[in-house]
Amino acid sequence: MKAHTLSLFALAASLTLYATEVQTMQVTSIFAANTHIPKNFTGEGADESLPLHIDGIPPEAKTLAIIMDDPDAPVGTFVHWVLWNYPVSGSSLALSQGLPKTAKLPNGALQGITDFGRQGYNGPMPPRGHGIHHYHIKVYALDSALSIPNTSRKADLERAMKGHILAQAELVGLYERK
Repeated sequence: MKAHTLSLFALAASLTLYATEVQTMQVTSIFAANTHIPKNFTGEGADESLPLHIDGIPPEAKTLAIIMDDPDAPVGTFVHWVLWNYPVSGSSLALSQGLPKTAKLPNGALQGITDFGRQGYNGPMPPRGHGIHHYHIKVYALDSALSIPNTSRKADLERAMKGHILAQAELVGLYERK
């Protein structure tokens, strides 16, 4: 049994040598991490997409991808935004608020299907009285554009990103409907 355990450790150590190191970026918005998302960016408000500022984008990055989801939803993790192929050039990027709720943005970026069954950003809208929900906004710098259809969902994007992630960042915002 000891030999078997040692061989598993040796295998794990050798796999670690071939793992791709993912750098860290920073993502900020108009709210501080772990504080409430302003109502204007929720389903109770104008439901505009959040403005995001991303810093620390690696020079070899070609595009960004964004996933926003809510792991506190009663039905399990609920997806609010799926975006990819957002072009980058430089070490920082400012995404303006209120991106169109369309499959393709003017810059060529694509937005997939959320768990609302629509494309584009769909803000927080937890059930009334369900307490505070945590909305995870995950940003990924990728080494290429992805060739997946605009009808793709979160799982499709995650599969397509494997092996292409150069850096990532996460911002958590809170929201509660009373």
